[in-house]
Amino acid sequence: MAKMTTRLSQTLSTDRKNWFWLAVLAVIALWPWFSGVFVLHLAILTCLNILIVNGLSIIGRCGQRSFGHAAFAAIGAYASVLLATLAEWNILLSGLTGMLLSGLVSFMLGWVILRLKGVYFVLVTFSFGELTRLVLLDWSELTGGANGIANIAPATIMGFVFDTRPRFYGLSLAVALLSIWLMKKLFSSHFGHAIDAVSDNPALAESTGLSVHKIQLVAFVLGSSLAGLGGVLLARYIGYISPESFNTSASIAFITMFVIGGQRSIWGPLVGAVILTPLPELFRGAVQTQNIFYGVALILILRFMPGGLVSVMTWLKGFRKAKQ
Repeated sequence: MAKMTTRLSQTLSTDRKNWFWLAVLAVIALWPWFSGVFVLHLAILTCLNILIVNGLSIIGRCGQRSFGHAAFAAIGAYASVLLATLAEWNILLSGLTGMLLSGLVSFMLGWVILRLKGVYFVLVTFSFGELTRLVLLDWSELTGGANGIANIAPATIMGFVFDTRPRFYGLSLAVALLSIWLMKKLFSSHFGHAIDAVSDNPALAESTGLSVHKIQLVAFVLGSSLAGLGGVLLARYIGYISPESFNTSASIAFITMFVIGGQRSIWGPLVGAVILTPLPELFRGAVQTQNIFYGVALILILRFMPGGLVSVMTWLKGFRKAKQ
């Protein structure tokens, strides 16, 4: 009887904590609607970054680090905009096609390069990102070159036009939350466990019958497809895209959010995006200072908190248990 009472009290305590954190997240999510235009703008960019970095997290959980992640966002953005402009496709059809095209390109690229490890994989993905940017620059007849594509129509879904920041924030928030839910489902599934097994010990995973190459390939395609969807939404929100919108700096920013937030947690991309998305606005007058901050932050996190900022919560839980 005493054991049942103890378990019941522990369950109730856990439920209270879960509801508390859900309430905190709800307040944070609702706050931008009651703030100024600038806060709404940052909130939208944060939601889109959460979506894109979630894709990078799927790839990273397989033990690979892609420095060309922005290229897949560019493919999704340009494909959806060009199909909507030239073929007059709606946002759902053009956006889905842009997302699938990002996945197709990542499949063809990943089939070749995913056997590379460490710095070699990083260098190839970095080169692919630069190659994509140069193709967009040189193919000016279709992409507009360095001038990019302007006056992109806002997203319209089932007759509802997301032409204001409050409306688009609702869309981006829903997509970001959906991506977090999908991440939770993915990494609690058998395939998610297989991804973690491949990351921990590829040789051991292969010896148990898992196909390391196929698992990494599927993860690469899923992650790149999410980046493509992020590019689709970013183009519709900003109303303008150019090759410089998806340059190496963007890929480095995504990697930084992923590492600083937490590489092995589904909450890592959220924490990283919430903290780092506003930084470019704070360092708008000193871009070099921003890059220095990114470098110092990465070094400190990797040295003292390899699990990212999310690991602070785990440390606090362990500290409380030790005190009790």
